[in-house]
Parts: sequence; structure tokens; C-alpha cells
Amino acid sequence: MGNCVVNHWFSVLFLAVWLGLNVFLFVDAFLKYEKADRYYYTRKILGSTLACARASALCLNFNSMLILLPVCRSLLSFLRGTCSFCSRTLRKQLDHNLTFHKLVAYMICLHTAIHIIAHLFNFDRYSRSRQATDGSLASILSSLSHDEKKGGSWLNPIQFRNTTVEYVTFTSIAGLTGVIMTIALILMVTSATEFIRRSYFEVFWYTHHLFIFYVLGLGIHGIGGIVRGQTEESINEGHPHQCAEYFEMWDDHDCHCRRPEFEGQPPESWKWILAPVILYICERILRFYRSQQKVVITKVVMHPSKVLELQMNKRGFSMEVGQYIFVNCPSISLLEWHPFTLTSAPEEDFFSIHIRAAGDWTENLIRAFEQQYSPIPRIEVDGPFGTASEDVFQYEVAVLVGAGIGVTPFASILKSIWYKFQCADHNLKTKKIYFYWICRETGDFSWFNDLLTSLEQEMEKLGKVGFLNYHLFLTGWDSNIVGHAALNFDKATDILTGLKQKTSFGRPMWDNEFSTIATSHPKSVVGVFLCGPRTLAKSLRKCCHRYSSLDPRKVQFYFNKENF
Repeated sequence: MGNCVVNHWFSVLFLAVWLGLNVFLFVDAFLKYEKADRYYYTRKILGSTLACARASALCLNFNSMLILLPVCRSLLSFLRGTCSFCSRTLRKQLDHNLTFHKLVAYMICLHTAIHIIAHLFNFDRYSRSRQATDGSLASILSSLSHDEKKGGSWLNPIQFRNTTVEYVTFTSIAGLTGVIMTIALILMVTSATEFIRRSYFEVFWYTHHLFIFYVLGLGIHGIGGIVRGQTEESINEGHPHQCAEYFEMWDDHDCHCRRPEFEGQPPESWKWILAPVILYICERILRFYRSQQKVVITKVVMHPSKVLELQMNKRGFSMEVGQYIFVNCPSISLLEWHPFTLTSAPEEDFFSIHIRAAGDWTENLIRAFEQQYSPIPRIEVDGPFGTASEDVFQYEVAVLVGAGIGVTPFASILKSIWYKFQCADHNLKTKKIYFYWICRETGDFSWFNDLLTSLEQEMEKLGKVGFLNYHLFLTGWDSNIVGHAALNFDKATDILTGLKQKTSFGRPMWDNEFSTIATSHPKSVVGVFLCGPRTLAKSLRKCCHRYSSLDPRKVQFYFNKENF
């Protein structure tokens, strides 16, 4: 389990650094605002909640700076290409981009909650000190008139005793943008749950674009300068620690302490997010330019189980195995883009995708292509973008696991292998491939059968029958199917798929499979690639840890999962 442990701890170290920076920024800002002379009088009204609000605001800025970077897919693809000479450990961190994006979003939610709660206490204290008539320091500071803005003297944003907190919230820049950002954040987070994404992708897609309002609101949130501190000139004239004791004599000519003057802190959030926003805008411009290039659909094939295959051409399009593209059909939706793994090989003169009906958008797309006497719908394509599967040929042994339509990235890999054998590519590092395909229905196997049959024939012709070891598993079966398969078991080909490899019923026993692979390749580096559900990913990841040797010279399993 040597290299698997290294990968795991490298990821843990990266997260620890990120969490450590959050803690450091929060504590540093908290202590700064708790001790700064500039905010001495402000603390007399607000107490420690001032420091809580400002510390959480700093962490919000930090994480808002990071949130867009993991979804700059062109940047990640570029880094993956330029890091091809780097170690697997470094490159694999790029595959966790969406996980990191989610973690940063959760951190933003946490600091948003702290920031809001702190400001609720702040406004409550502002309101109470403004209404107070006891002559205390807090009431005197709160009564500094807003008519004296020219001198920058007011401290409490609540101008009159009968002014409500709600009024200040919805009439100030800070309050209004805060409400807008909070609503946008709540909608984005709740619509990003797995259930919503899988069942109502359109809801997730549209609400996630509320990030535009979040970013704009964050950029101008601090313009109002509601939280104010004493000016440097005022501090030099009379230090707050000394003059606070003589607040009743501030207006006396004989007193050396003058009435303090205050000013708002200049907005800083835009400084944090400016560079990532510019980078993201450049990314979107690049992707928009690529998406506007003409796509020619050369072939449309309808497979069983409502799977649509589109073969296309596009000027300047270049791909690697396992990559994916975003597809838009303007006649269905102008704004929706959906990711699909490329099923063609780089050696082919076209690129293709397979689309299964799995929601309103895909069903409408399939229906549009099924209409025989209607013109073919126009398709726009953005990409391709890199994934973990690009590294498949860097391993001596590869284990490919696909669940249902999740087999698509491996179609590209197996096709590419077929072409490499045709061209007698001696640079192919991979010596053995184990392929597992798990399907719920027998019809799911049909569209992939031709490729597997071609590979079987090619391996036999070249005398490399053992190069590809594939297993098909059917999970949605009944006694009739099993009985029919048992009666025809002695036939040369499988009764369900027509392939030489017989279909197994149920799910793979992964411990047995990994144990066999580890025994067969005691000194190999094995890449395990999955395109499938989380539960399966969890099982495979555990097996990779369990069956990797502590000795780096012996068998090592590297787990890779497709993330879109």
C-alpha cells in the first residue's frame, strides 16, 4: 500500500495546508481587530463580535479567491499536459478538482454563517446603544451625528433612534449585497446536492450561474464602509485608551482629548477575487470561441436501451483517450451544456459520443435525432478536457471498470489499443488490460459488442489473446435469463452477448479479483480506472489500499476516477 498511502497523504497534506491557512487568517484577523487602537471605540459598542465578523470576512475573501480555480477546465487540461513529466502523485491531485471546489464552497458557507451571526449581534448592539440615554460611552459614540459626515465623525450606522435594523439592512450597500449574496449562496449549495444534479440537472445548471451575483456582490460589499474605525489623525491627537476615560469632557475647551473622528475601511474583497475572475473570464471567452466553431455530424446511430451515438467532425479538434466534451443543442436549450466522454480513439478521423436517456435534456435530444423527416439538430461542442483516463497507457497493467454507460471512456481506450496493434506500435507500455463492465440490462451490452468482437479477433490474429482479459456482469437478471444461459453454456459464444467471454450474473468479488491481479503481477504498477457510482469507487479505493505492497518495488495499485 506504499504509493497509495503516498497519494493519500499528499492529498491530506494539501487539505491540511488549506485548512491551516483558513485557521491562521481567522485567528490573525481576530487578534488584529481585538487589539487594534483604530477599532477601540468600535469595540466599546460591539465587543468581540466585531473581530468575529472581520475575521470571517477575510476567510470569505480567501476562499472566494479559490472557488473558481478548480472549475477552470481549460487551465486544468493545460496543467495536466504540462505536468506530464511530473510524478503520478502530483498529477493525480488535478483529478480532485471538483472535490476541492465543494470543500471550498462548504468553507464559504461556514464563514458566511459566522459573518451573518456576528453582524446580527453587531446590529443589535448598534440599535441598543443608539437608543440608550444613560450617557455611557457607547451611547455618546452612537449619537455622533450623521450630519457631520464631512468630518467623518459618525460611528454608528443607525442614524435615528427609531431606525430599524431591517431598514439599514435593505438601504445600505453592505446590507443589500449581503442579502443578495446569501440568497445566491443558499440556492447554489442546495441545488448542487447529488439528488438535484442527477434528477433535475437544469435546476443545478441555472442556479449555479447565480455565482455571478455572488461575485459582483462580494466586489462591492465593502463600499458603504459601515464598520468604521478611528482615523490616524484622530488617534495622534488623542489616544483612545486615554481619552475614553474623559468622554464626558470631549467638548470642553480645557480638555486635551478631542471628539474622535471615524472613517470606513476601504473595500478589499475585490483585490482578492480580481485575478481569479479575470482568469475565469478568459477561460469562458476561450471556451465560447471553441464552441462557436462549426460541428459537422457525419453519422447518427440509435443503439438499443435508448443510447444515441453521434459521430462528428470539427476543424482543429484534437483529443486523447478518456477525454470528455461539453455538448449544447440550441434547439433544446441555449444555455445548457452537458458533459459526455468521448468514445472515439485519437487515431480515428472523427470524434464520437454515446448519449443515454437520463433526463429531460437527453430525452429531448434523442427524440430530436429520432425524427426521420426533420433536419438534424445543430450541435455545439466545447472541449476536449482532460481526465484521469489519459494516463492509462502510463501503466504496465490497467484495470478498467465501467458501470452501465460509464463504459464510454474505456471504449476510447480499447479502440486506441486496437489501432496501436494495427500499426504495430512498439512504444506501448501497457502489457495487460483487465476490463470489467457491470450492466443492469442485457441490452446495455449490445452497442459495445462489435468493438469487443473486433478486439478478440485482432488479439487472436496477433497471438496476444492474453492481452485483454474482460468480464461482463449482469446485475438485473431473473431466473429465465439464468436458465437460458445455463442451457447454452457449452456453446462457443455467450448466448446474451455473442462474445466468447461468458456473462457473469451479479457483481464482481473485488477482493478475489484484486488478489488474482496482485498475484499475477507481483512487481507491476497497476492503474485502476473507474467510471461509475460512489459506492463502487469506495470499494475499489479500499482494494487499492489493501492490495498495494508496502515495498515500492512490488505491486502498486493507483486508483483513478472520472470526475466531470
